[in-house]
Amino acid sequence: MSIMKVLIDVGHPADVHFFKNTARNLINDGHDVKITARCKDVVLNLLEAYNFEYENVGGYGKTMLDKVYEYNKKSYKLYKIIKKYKPDVLTGFANPFVAQLGRLVKIPTIVFTDTEHAKLANILTFRFADVICTPGSYSGRVPSQKHVTFDGYKELAYLHPNYFKPDPAILDRLNIAKDDRFVVLRFVSWKASHDIGQHGFINKEEFITKLKDHGRLLIASEHELSKNLEKYRISVPPEKIHDLLYYTMMYIGEGATMASEAAVLGTPAIYVNTLRLGYLDEQEEKYGLVYNFSDPKTAQEQAFRKAVELLEDKNLRRKWRKKREKLLKEKINVTAWMTEFIENYPIK
Repeated sequence: MSIMKVLIDVGHPADVHFFKNTARNLINDGHDVKITARCKDVVLNLLEAYNFEYENVGGYGKTMLDKVYEYNKKSYKLYKIIKKYKPDVLTGFANPFVAQLGRLVKIPTIVFTDTEHAKLANILTFRFADVICTPGSYSGRVPSQKHVTFDGYKELAYLHPNYFKPDPAILDRLNIAKDDRFVVLRFVSWKASHDIGQHGFINKEEFITKLKDHGRLLIASEHELSKNLEKYRISVPPEKIHDLLYYTMMYIGEGATMASEAAVLGTPAIYVNTLRLGYLDEQEEKYGLVYNFSDPKTAQEQAFRKAVELLEDKNLRRKWRKKREKLLKEKINVTAWMTEFIENYPIK
């Protein structure tokens, strides 16, 4: 195995989680790894929490004109870094920057994705990337000559038991007793390009009012909450949210990634969103770990009924941990697969 220079570009908090263990593996194997990052949400906080060095290539604009300006600015800054660093391979998650710049400077690019409806990102990425890696459950169209599948989920790159050990200290931080029954809810901002025209809960206050009698509620929200809901908001360091997901009785929310994270941790997940995704469909149909509710007229009421039904089950946690065992037996260690794939690319 020859020593490589690998550039990993991260633009979303989930990207940091996804690549962190692969980056460490590559470094431990003697490779040179450079991380570039865009200032979005808690991306930089996570990189610092995990003790990664990185170069900040910029942020995101609010208006469309600002977004175009920032896109070009980030592309140019990343271009200069690539020209100076001279990596052997570029990689990112649903990342048009590395795909387009890789084609421009003739450096191989490996791009990962799992979101069928991220149409703009896919259009800007697929044409230029050398390899597009997706879970086997991915149902979108990918150029067949570039498509490589793996039998796992993005979330298993960082929540596989080989890499993730839940820390109960999160319960003390939030003043939660070991026997407390609590539910984690997440509301998204709906600002992502693939969220346009989609929605989740029709009336959050009504849902919370009905659910609050069935357990303690903890809300993680990307946007402002009403005065009535603000009292349920929690503040958790971004690198600790998965500990909370492991110990909660249930996850209910509009966020797909967190629903899948809950599933692979053996926590019941209820996903309320008009956007359907291949990996969540598989986690419902094959493993029974997730419930997807996407009909805009009935999703909220169906989600409430299912939540109450599950919370009344005294054996809920034991049943879901058993379902998780089945998933882990059938799915691969995604980090190990990613590390080997990158180290052996291009395949001889």
